[in-house]
Amino acid sequence: MATAVVASLAAASAPRLLPLTNLRVGCRWALQQRKRCFELARQWSSASRFLFPERRVELREGKKERSLLVVAMDQVTSGKARSPSADDHTEPSSDAESELLHSLYAIPSIDKAWAIPSCQGGAGFDVVVAMSQVNLPANAKRTFLSTVYIPETSSATITDYHWSPFPFEISGASLIVPSPSGAKVLIIRNPKDSTSPTNLEIWGPGQLLREIFVASSVHGSVYGDGWFEGVSWSQNEESIAYVAEEPVVSRPVFGQSASTPGQNSNATLEAGNWKGQGDWVEDWGESYSGKRRPVLFVANVSTGAVQAVEGISRDISAGQVVWAPQPASPDGPQSLVFVGWSSYAENFSTPRKLGMKYCFNRPCHLYHVEAPVPDREPSDAPREATNLTEGVSSAFSPRFSPDGKKLVFLSAEAAVKSGAHNATNSLHLIDWPTDLIRIGEKPQVKDIVNVVQHAEEGAFPGLYCYNLVANPWLDDGSTLLLSSAWRSQQVILSIDVESGNVSRVSSSDSLASWNLLGLQNSCIVATVSSPIQPSSLHLGHSASVGSPLKGGKEWKWSAINVPSLKFASKIESVMQSMKYELLQVSPPKADPLKSLSVGSGQPFEAIFVSPTGSIRPLTEEPRIESIPPLVVVLHGGPHSVSQTSFSRNAAFLSMLGFNLLHVNYRGSLGFGEEALQSLLGNVGRQDVDDVLAALDLVIGNGMADPARVAVLGGSHGGFLATHLIGQAPDRFATGIARNPVCNVSSMVGITDIPDWCYVEAFGKDGLSNYSEAPSVKDLSVLYQISPIAHISNVKVPTLFLLGAQDRRVPVSNGFQYVQALRARGQEVKVIVFPEDVHAIDRPQSDFESFLNIGVWLKRFIQ
Repeated sequence: MATAVVASLAAASAPRLLPLTNLRVGCRWALQQRKRCFELARQWSSASRFLFPERRVELREGKKERSLLVVAMDQVTSGKARSPSADDHTEPSSDAESELLHSLYAIPSIDKAWAIPSCQGGAGFDVVVAMSQVNLPANAKRTFLSTVYIPETSSATITDYHWSPFPFEISGASLIVPSPSGAKVLIIRNPKDSTSPTNLEIWGPGQLLREIFVASSVHGSVYGDGWFEGVSWSQNEESIAYVAEEPVVSRPVFGQSASTPGQNSNATLEAGNWKGQGDWVEDWGESYSGKRRPVLFVANVSTGAVQAVEGISRDISAGQVVWAPQPASPDGPQSLVFVGWSSYAENFSTPRKLGMKYCFNRPCHLYHVEAPVPDREPSDAPREATNLTEGVSSAFSPRFSPDGKKLVFLSAEAAVKSGAHNATNSLHLIDWPTDLIRIGEKPQVKDIVNVVQHAEEGAFPGLYCYNLVANPWLDDGSTLLLSSAWRSQQVILSIDVESGNVSRVSSSDSLASWNLLGLQNSCIVATVSSPIQPSSLHLGHSASVGSPLKGGKEWKWSAINVPSLKFASKIESVMQSMKYELLQVSPPKADPLKSLSVGSGQPFEAIFVSPTGSIRPLTEEPRIESIPPLVVVLHGGPHSVSQTSFSRNAAFLSMLGFNLLHVNYRGSLGFGEEALQSLLGNVGRQDVDDVLAALDLVIGNGMADPARVAVLGGSHGGFLATHLIGQAPDRFATGIARNPVCNVSSMVGITDIPDWCYVEAFGKDGLSNYSEAPSVKDLSVLYQISPIAHISNVKVPTLFLLGAQDRRVPVSNGFQYVQALRARGQEVKVIVFPEDVHAIDRPQSDFESFLNIGVWLKRFIQ
């Protein structure tokens, strides 16, 4: 085939000859040119084995890339360069990469675990573990449950764990919620369309106790989004409170036989009629398209009755519901505490619903409301929900203490006040009144853990927790446990709610990250993982048996080996050869005219992962030829954090032979509030400089080859990736961006979070400057902080991965940048996922994304 192609090309460039009289001469000329072309190709191929170890030889001429065969042909036929076409390049084979990624996708992940009293009785308890595996052909996840019995923790070492023989799959379940006693479990199956019922299954020991079909006229899907989501069993386990979509409003009917044109109806249409659209209903943006409003409902386990909770204003979206303690009087009304978000964004003075997902700067409050009473008379209508936290602009994740006398909750008030989408949190407490009438007195909110502005080395950097487990309490009733970011790690913290003392209880023997899953009998069930080790299940118990398990006590940890957590021996072998470490990076020297806060002047961190197992000591002489190529990986947000936990996709890139550098630039979570706030008003400058400082550190210490560096990021990480290839075009060989912010001035009018554009661009003035109709002056500032302002400097090939349903950074933002690159003759590859939102996390899309990323990186830097 190659011979035919070259012969054809050579013949096409031959002089025009008469077909009969000059046929012999023309054929001889074509054969000579073909022989000369292949001789050049052979010489280049021979040289390439020394110069270029890859299978395919590529030459660069200016900004253009052309294959060996085309270069040789051009030299024969014209002696001058020609414009490359899309057909000039053949992607490297991805079979091996695909097989590797499939192996990683086969590793089960531990999603949740519930520690419940054991059905065997005694001092032991059961842990029900929910795990999942990706089902790529179905573009879905398989969820399955296993149970392990934990015997009485009477010794410092425990190995006698008893697992159920086999896991069993829970097909089609949206939520699984065991009751506090462990005697029952609720399984919720959401409908596949807007007209089908929601299925609530209540299971008991060995049988289905009740199945409730909730019609779509009562409510829509139950929320399982991790944000509004809330399912709570009552103390007597006879009622279940949960959050579901309010019923769909009927649409207007038009047509010849419509009794009243435009009237609303959900009935079957008669011939000649059709349904209109009705009024537009605003939703909560990214990942909530088509959703209307989350509402509270209560299901009665005995009767199967489902009732909406009344007394909540339609301006409030309700979520995270929990039952309040049982009233002292047996005849007293039961009540609920929930989180309510107003449709009106108070801190930005706009009537619109700003995007909710990942945005902790949305004001919210705790509310108290009476639970529905069956057969209530109309005259006995419940009182309106009471705001319990009027003096606090943010209150969420409410939890009652075991004795019912304390209500604790988290607050993101620092985010609400500054406008940053995420910030350092605080923990608060309300002494719960035993007499419900006293609720009207507006209970006093006490501070337990305040926002930490900056911390000395090794000290507690502040709270970065966004959801408490269902039962976060040790048996003493005053010690609360939670997971929180601690610089680049996630750790488990113990908080004494009486004194406010904070202690770190997860093991500090390694740099791995810990995640609290549940508590029972003052034992901790948690997962631990690292960049080179998938999640494993661990049990923590106090070394001081019989004493109060207060924070500061020594905790002993033992692994609970999960039988189903097995993976290919080849994968395990490669992981064992990998290493990682935390690097301390000093901030670049600041402008002498600007004063740095203490926190913003402290070192930030980067996680360095090596596939070879030999992170070179900093004192050795660097040997560039032996150093793997480097991928700089940048998290989004910008107020989030890369942690020392396992990521399947990052492990995939490491196993392909790349060093990884995850940079937690200033503005990341886990480093104190001053460092985080320092980025507001400085995006596109300070974060860019921090990434380059981290890159300089690893290059200067011989840990990276400066000629083989790529940058990869999504969302704000994509914003940084495209900034870096424009501001430092000679530092990177290629850039890869997933749903990147490329032009803030065009994004501000179409995103669900225009507040992000203002706060990150204008800093402390973002709240006051915010406008639904940006001025020309504002748009100019937004353009200047954007990567597109530096697009004329870009000279490296780029890969873009875009979700067509992205409402946070709409796909048009990435396409504008792509088309501008193409107009400048740059090589760009784009993959669009038609059904994906901002995260591009549908299994098949995620797989295709990182398979292409791996092949792209091998092409340009390996």
